[in-house]
Amino acid sequence: MYAKNNLKNVLHGFFLAVALTIAEPSTTLPLIIHHFSQNVAIVGIFTSLLRGGAILVQLFAAFYAQSFRYVMPYLHLVFLARFLSWLGIGLAIYFFGSTYPTLTLWFIGIGLFFFSFSAGFGSIYFNEILAKIFTHELRGRSMANRQFFAAIGSILSGLAAGWILQHFKPPTSYAYLFIVSAFFMGLGLLAFSTIEEPPKESISQKEKSFFEFLRNAFTLLKEDKRLQIQIVTVLLSYSFLFGFAFVILQAKEHIELTGWLVGGFIVVQMGGALLGNLIWRRLSPRYKQIMIASFLLAILAYALLLLTPSKLSYFFAFFALGMAIDGFRISTMNLLLLIAPESKRPVYIALQNNLTSIGLFFAIPGGFILKIFGYEVLYSFTIAMLGLGLYFATRLKVD
Repeated sequence: MYAKNNLKNVLHGFFLAVALTIAEPSTTLPLIIHHFSQNVAIVGIFTSLLRGGAILVQLFAAFYAQSFRYVMPYLHLVFLARFLSWLGIGLAIYFFGSTYPTLTLWFIGIGLFFFSFSAGFGSIYFNEILAKIFTHELRGRSMANRQFFAAIGSILSGLAAGWILQHFKPPTSYAYLFIVSAFFMGLGLLAFSTIEEPPKESISQKEKSFFEFLRNAFTLLKEDKRLQIQIVTVLLSYSFLFGFAFVILQAKEHIELTGWLVGGFIVVQMGGALLGNLIWRRLSPRYKQIMIASFLLAILAYALLLLTPSKLSYFFAFFALGMAIDGFRISTMNLLLLIAPESKRPVYIALQNNLTSIGLFFAIPGGFILKIFGYEVLYSFTIAMLGLGLYFATRLKVD
């Protein structure tokens, strides 16, 4: 059963990565937004929308999900919403484009919001299913496999994106990226939808009201010191986002950015993810060590950009951040599932995701820091926040 579920999990990750790489928040998405608006703060806002449109909705989803024996039917609805949102962005760019740039930005923003908003429900259901079908050790291996092949999908997507950006003029090229990738995304969503979900044995009785649920949830947080340290660590792991969306814009100032070079940065980042997942798979289930290593890689990447910005530095930074990002992904949820009791698993997931979701918007203050102080201050601040996260990572309690 592991092999079958692992394959479906990997296929979902592969095709989702093919699609999402088209709007990679560190490369193509900033360039797309910058085409319609020269304001770097707008770039920060839109890249944050892709990552963080679902905050409070996760607690609402957990309120109901804690009493569900099956969550797959609800995940099907989430998948449909995400597919339509992604496709809608491409159609909006194609039909309105540069003729109506403000209107196009509105449609992109709305599409990104609903794509991310629906993921708020999907995150609860998705992780609940993973917790059901895999043991603690096998889950880490499957996620490393998923992210390994997702990196391959991203590399292929990066090459395809480079070809499209090189051979079609914007914004038509941007529209093609979203439209084509929407259908690849659909293949991955379909694969995961066919997983046979086992019933949940231990469930919690749903509270009489959502506000009672919130009181109980934050009582759990107050009493669980391990969860508190975990949440602070995960929040600070998002500190790389303060500067991530702007690395490509700095590169644009120092070197000539061709479509192939943009695609090349994506390939290098995913190459780092490939190598990283081979390492993370061997370290599984030592998730604390994976978290610490990921912080160190992210700090090294920004230190290099701060001290010696060059074409080689950009390639190395994207490579190291590719390793770090997937390390954060593997360790974040697996560390949480290790300490969460089965009956309260959706609540723990929602608490962590909600309280750390502010980190998904770190590109917004990052944009203002860049606008006012410049790249040196932005990168120095990013390194300082990552260093603080590294300190809390060493205090994680996993026994």
